[in-house]
Amino acid sequence: MSLLPTLEEIQAAQKLVYEVMQPTPQISWPLLNQRLEAQVWVKHENHTPIGAFKARTAIVYAAELFKHSNGIKGLITATRGNHGQSVALAGQRFNVPVTIVVPHGNSSEKNAAMRGQGGNLIEFGSDFQEAREHAQQLAAEQGLHSVPPFHREFLKGVGTYWLELFSAIPDLDVAYVPIGMGSGICSGCAVRNGMNLKTKF
Repeated sequence: MSLLPTLEEIQAAQKLVYEVMQPTPQISWPLLNQRLEAQVWVKHENHTPIGAFKARTAIVYAAELFKHSNGIKGLITATRGNHGQSVALAGQRFNVPVTIVVPHGNSSEKNAAMRGQGGNLIEFGSDFQEAREHAQQLAAEQGLHSVPPFHREFLKGVGTYWLELFSAIPDLDVAYVPIGMGSGICSGCAVRNGMNLKTKF
């Protein structure tokens, strides 16, 4: 198995992703084009149920998990925001409880959004690492499955937005990708390579 998913795996993930959301638009805004003196396309991942691309990740991860594991009592993860919303969204889809551990002082808006997606929120620790360690402890004590912050299955989900973008605009010269855990750029490379495109990142 390669580190990056294949184009076929990403295409298969579309079915799962589209159970919880519609494809998002890509728009070329005239004023932005004028300002930058280039044709610019913006992929609007703010049009997902959680307002971020991560809506596409945990649904694919959970589908693979439940395909191979029966009897999972619930999911748990540590986060500061969008990842937790994604896991909670997947929990709704597969009808399993989700516990989300966040550090004290986390964004009240993000906390409300995670609760709004059905997550049971626990505040613990002064930073992400302390919250993560507590989540792992709770997973062991309560028999919950700990969802990691990065996984190959996530790339399949994230790749679906690249498939949408490159299918609509295959001749992009350059794509600019912000990097956190790296799922955006990894999946972008997988789709670009699978479609034999020339786009640079």
